[in-house]
Amino acid sequence: MREGYDGSGPGAITPDGCSVEVYARLPLYGEPDIIAAAVPEAARLLELGCGVGRMTGPLVERGFTVTAVDESAEMLERVRGARTVRSPIESLELGELFDAVTLTSFLVHAGDEGVRRGLLDTCRRHIGDDGCVIIQREPLDQRARLPYERVDPAGFTVRMSSEPAGDGVDLMRAEYVFPDTVWRQRFLSRALTREAFEAALAESGLRVDRYLTDDGTWVRAVPAS
Repeated sequence: MREGYDGSGPGAITPDGCSVEVYARLPLYGEPDIIAAAVPEAARLLELGCGVGRMTGPLVERGFTVTAVDESAEMLERVRGARTVRSPIESLELGELFDAVTLTSFLVHAGDEGVRRGLLDTCRRHIGDDGCVIIQREPLDQRARLPYERVDPAGFTVRMSSEPAGDGVDLMRAEYVFPDTVWRQRFLSRALTREAFEAALAESGLRVDRYLTDDGTWVRAVPAS
């Protein structure tokens, strides 16, 4: 378990506190469509933090060749249709280039700035000068809305809250309430203004090509030079 992270509930829990079973139950919210519209047709994709393959399968169905990476063996067991690699993202060294890399699930908000830099460095070293990185950020008003409760149309409830953990980092608490059971997770997360996000990209040799959604949550980044 990573320091500052933990989770509880039935089934396997990953090093960052995620429940494998929760991610197997979560629906899609249009993520594959956003990614597919921002990368070349039939591209070779490197999916970082793929989890159980919620997005992997739909991307493969759209004609992409996907290499799916996760540090959890239990997550990777659920992935279908793609080559899988078990590794922490920040230390991944595949020695090959892809047309596009995806970094979703708000991973760019890692509480540890060294980890965040490692994530973005991994993105950069796995694309060529004509490649791109698709990143999912928090909505800009996410922290201001905490605590909140959301009832998902799929039939479960999500509760989120936070408390300051020092040095600009928040300890986040998530609760997923399903009719048959409850899963809880704690993790460390750093809020990023648009300026701070773009500065973090620059540190890893990336820049914003364009924001893909009006709320700035999805971003297409490219090599800075």
